[in-house]
Amino acid sequence: MKKQILFTALLMLFVSFLNLSCQKETNKNSNQTNQVSMETGISNVQPDATSAYNLEVVLHGEGNRNGHIRFRQDEDPAHIVTLGTKVHNLAPYHEYLLQRAVDVIIDGNCTGTNWLTLGRGSVPQSIYTDNKGDGSEELWRDLSAVPAGSVFDIHFRVLDAVTMQVVLTSDCYQFTVR
Repeated sequence: MKKQILFTALLMLFVSFLNLSCQKETNKNSNQTNQVSMETGISNVQPDATSAYNLEVVLHGEGNRNGHIRFRQDEDPAHIVTLGTKVHNLAPYHEYLLQRAVDVIIDGNCTGTNWLTLGRGSVPQSIYTDNKGDGSEELWRDLSAVPAGSVFDIHFRVLDAVTMQVVLTSDCYQFTVR
């Protein structure tokens, strides 16, 4: 009987230890995510060697509407930019579009109005929300026609696909074509 109690106690201690170690990892990751400034959209996390080519774009809207774009340029001969896009707290079961505009005058002041609807390559792709108003889409764009090393100011917006009203916007970011 004592062996069974001891075994049960050790098992509970082991499970508690596993739970706490997983909790610590989750908190560490969420703290890193929280280091992106909601005001500027600039990450406080130490940049890595590819930071000039990658962006963590924060999208802002009224109330608790928000979103995020994980903008990545991998080292590949195709020069593809992936845009892992997520939106939150928008209208449920609705359709939205992601657009970008760029400036060739690099001054951190995005004044470009050359809005381009993003999608899968040159084909626009909508972002659809679920019953909670959350949606995500893996978008991409081919930059092979843009010379490597080109630098742009860029900003993003999300439009309601029915009314064409802007529901989310980003701050101004700078990126370099790989």
